[in-house]
Amino acid sequence: MIGSFLLVGCTLVGLGWPSQQPAKSLPDAPHPSGENVLFAQSSPADAPQDTSSTNKADPISANAPKLTLAEAEKIAAANNPGISIAHLLQLASAQVVRETRAGELPYSEANVTGVGAHENSRLTAGALNNPIVYNRAAAGLTIRQLITDFGRTRDLVKNSQLQARAERENELATVEEITLAVDQAFYQALTAQQILKVAQQTVLARQATGQQIGALTQQKLRSTLDLSLADVQISQAQLLVLDAQNSAQAAMAQLNALLGSTSFTQYALVDETPENPQPAPANTEILVQLAIKSRPDLAALNDRALGAKQFASAEHDLMRPRISALAAAGGTPVRADEIQSSWYGAAGANISIPVFNGFEYSARAKEATLRAQAANERVRNLEDTIARDVRQAVLNAQTAFQRISVSKQLFDQANTALELAQSRYQVGLSGIADLTQAQLAQTQAEIGYTNARYSYQGAMANLRFATGQ
Repeated sequence: MIGSFLLVGCTLVGLGWPSQQPAKSLPDAPHPSGENVLFAQSSPADAPQDTSSTNKADPISANAPKLTLAEAEKIAAANNPGISIAHLLQLASAQVVRETRAGELPYSEANVTGVGAHENSRLTAGALNNPIVYNRAAAGLTIRQLITDFGRTRDLVKNSQLQARAERENELATVEEITLAVDQAFYQALTAQQILKVAQQTVLARQATGQQIGALTQQKLRSTLDLSLADVQISQAQLLVLDAQNSAQAAMAQLNALLGSTSFTQYALVDETPENPQPAPANTEILVQLAIKSRPDLAALNDRALGAKQFASAEHDLMRPRISALAAAGGTPVRADEIQSSWYGAAGANISIPVFNGFEYSARAKEATLRAQAANERVRNLEDTIARDVRQAVLNAQTAFQRISVSKQLFDQANTALELAQSRYQVGLSGIADLTQAQLAQTQAEIGYTNARYSYQGAMANLRFATGQ
């Protein structure tokens, strides 16, 4: 028995049994994806490998452009249509201010009139007046100027100014929302690319193990059951590669969409994640107050509430008089004999006093007041939502930070367990089931550690958005 153990150990040493050592960072893996991986079992161990199909199947080629997180945010800010839409709406709202303010400025219009009329005729239908129509050709200028409407136009101008300011803050909020989406998509794509590397390394390691067990099986030192289970592990690793490739491509497509690109570009994402990140903040209430002061969407909603209050005041002013001045002057070079003067001119003032219009003005004022109260409640509701979101974001970030150390510890333990399982299998103290279980646990632990690292970065990005930073 001892002799056979020694024979097995010498054979495994001669074949170069692989040992997966713990690694502090994820190294760049070779590219076993594509047909080379999927058909590795049916290829001879010493057959030459075709690298052309590998490079085509690998979603991260050597010529892929590199992209950092800061560059992704900059590209999205310049190209994302959502930001362009918000900016155009902000520019349009600024024109509304000019439109509203026009009510306070003079209005003038020039008129050129030519009339041919039936002699000695009058307009006798369609109105209460009964004017005489003369043949004439004339031109003139009319000017109207609002003297006062007791604050209605002024309130409307203030409302439009507040709405325009709210659109500017909405533009800032849109930029922050898209920046958050880019950050999350970037870290998701980075996670997918790193998991793909782990899957590729797993395929290579399990193929090497399968070849070694195959050699031992040929020498009658291991059973065909061991070889079959090793082949199962290889197939599982190949399926993991396929899933990882799909996830990486889907995440990259999402990132391309947020960058405002209709075409698909495969980026090599630059990992700038610190090895030992700073812990999540602990003082939640300070962050809640910071968010209430800094969130642009809350500022926009607050401005809309103030604007609704100004509009309600303007609707109440509808029931007040409106005083305006009017002046007109012109000439009539061609005229009937009854029109004796070749020019005309007049000026006056008009006071319009609303008397009764079926309670329309009072209903409009009441509606505007109720809508202003509803706008104030929306502000309060958003403040409550922001406080809840900040507390949840802090809790998620703290949990994600703790998961990094725990998953790292699990990864180290899984590496140690795999080394022990390999050693025990070499000397015949355990079966293939123990070895394959240790390999599976090591792969899962490495994927978990990768997820934990980038999940924390995504949680911190969400916390920055929740606090308006």
